[in-house]
Amino acid sequence: MIYGYARCSTSEQYQDINRQVRELKQQGATDDTIYLEYESGMKENRVELNKLLKVVGPGDSIISTEVSRITRSTKQLCEIIEFAKGKNIKLVMGTFEVDCTKKLDPMTEGMLKMMGVFSELERNIISQRVKSGMENAKAKGKTIGRPKTTVNDIPGIFFRHYPKYKNGEINKKEFSRLCNLSYPTIYKYIGMVESSHN
Repeated sequence: MIYGYARCSTSEQYQDINRQVRELKQQGATDDTIYLEYESGMKENRVELNKLLKVVGPGDSIISTEVSRITRSTKQLCEIIEFAKGKNIKLVMGTFEVDCTKKLDPMTEGMLKMMGVFSELERNIISQRVKSGMENAKAKGKTIGRPKTTVNDIPGIFFRHYPKYKNGEINKKEFSRLCNLSYPTIYKYIGMVESSHN
């Protein structure tokens, strides 16, 4: 089985994940086997990645468009390589393939780990630039950040179908289809509504 993993750091409103999905489908993944995540690549405990790692078995493949989509943490990449070796699966990240269904040669493993180091370095440089830019903007008196979405901004169609989801009649995927909203948007709105009731 070919499983795909697509990740963006921010919500679909600000970052388009569809290019990754198209590329994953071209490599054999399907809507049912692609896991979508909107989280930082440095975050270790990612819900969708954890789900994916639980379902893969010997001989399966995990594909992503590049190493940084799986993780920007060198430590976590090393853990995923060890996981792949233990499960005898293939990792395909962009044009780089790591076949752990057989003994992994040290050069390939070393190259992959080096790619992880550079991915983490790139992320840290970007983070440093962003922080510097924000501090500069604050010093000039500018407001930082995007406008906050509130429960009042959620479209009415969401609330029309929300009771069905709450009662277990539909799952998040069906909820998303009925509202004509992306899965991550539904996920976000559910979180907002549930936290407002606490």
